[in-house]
Order: sequence, then C-alpha cells, then structure tokens
Amino acid sequence: MIVALLREAVFALTRFLVGGHPRWIGCGPDEHQRIYFANHASHLDTIILWAALPVALRRVTHPVAAADYWGTGAIKRFIALRVLNAVLVERTGSRDPLSPLRAELERGHSLVIFPEGTRRQEILPGKFKSGLYHLAKDYPDAELVPVYLSNLARAYPKGAIVPAPISSIASFGTPLSLESGEDKEGFLTRAHEAVCALAEGNAA
Repeated sequence: MIVALLREAVFALTRFLVGGHPRWIGCGPDEHQRIYFANHASHLDTIILWAALPVALRRVTHPVAAADYWGTGAIKRFIALRVLNAVLVERTGSRDPLSPLRAELERGHSLVIFPEGTRRQEILPGKFKSGLYHLAKDYPDAELVPVYLSNLARAYPKGAIVPAPISSIASFGTPLSLESGEDKEGFLTRAHEAVCALAEGNAA
C-alpha cells in the first residue's frame, strides 16, 4: 500500500513538472509481450515511459536500469526495484549483462530498454548497442515497440537537481520485428530510424 501510494506520488509530481503523457501512434496499449525501446536523455526517462503505460501493463513491464546508478544507495535502489518494478543490469564486468532481461522475458513479461546505453543531450538518439538485436533474435514473439521521449534532455539535463517545467511526450510507434536473414547492423539501423521518425513527428 505504501509503495503504491509512493509510486503514484512520483508519477503525479513528474507529470506536474514535465508532462510525459502518452501518444499511441503506431500501436495501442495492449497485453502482448513487448520490448519498448527508446531514446535516453535523462534519469526521468524510465519514470516517464513506465508511467505512460496503463496500470495493468506496468505490473508485467520492467524498465531496464543501470545497476551502477540505480543500484547504488538505499533510496535509489528502493525506487528502482520497488517503485518502478525495474530490473538492474551490470553495464561493465558482467559476462552476460542480458541475463536478467532474458529472465523476465522467459516468464512472459515485457521490458523497457534504452539501446544507446547512456544518456545523450542531443535531440536524436545515438548509435544503438547490440543488446536489442540479441533480444529480438532470441525472443521473436515479443513485439519491438519504438518510443520517442521528447524534451527530457532540456527538462532534466545532466547535473540538474530539480526538473524544469518543460512539457514532454512519450510517443509509441509501430512495432518492429527482426526480418528473416536480417543482420545486426541492418536491424539496429532500422530500429534507430524508427525512433528518429517519431522524433520528426514530434517536431512537425
């Protein structure tokens, strides 16, 4: 009960400050197993995207968060694991950093990932790392949904303590799938372009 109240308080405060309301363009919020992949501009990204999902989907959707940030300190760890239902991954030193992600996909749950691997201040995302490709290859039944989070680099840039009141939107695009015979670079380029297309839609 306390965790649920804290979760809703975090969502309400975040939405009050930066919005983050969903815009379902290429799909709707249904119960199909999914891997949502988005640009990464701020520590608010995880909260905004997860909060944009209906309550029923949040229960089975796990944002992927870096253990070297969200796993340090009791408060951040509590927010990540208990409030945001996140799964923590080791970005360095792990022989198989995708193992915790696979564990959630194996039990039919969904993920929220940021394929760039780190935050960027630019409007468009940087080059995607290979994790998304490997998950797409190993779990072909999971829908791959591109998401673009607008204005969060401006609303909560690196080093900021309090978010600026700049409105953001979570835009959900058309699901992708790994095509037969498609190689890693071709797939990652196509996935990257799908997120960039949503960015252009926000600018229009």
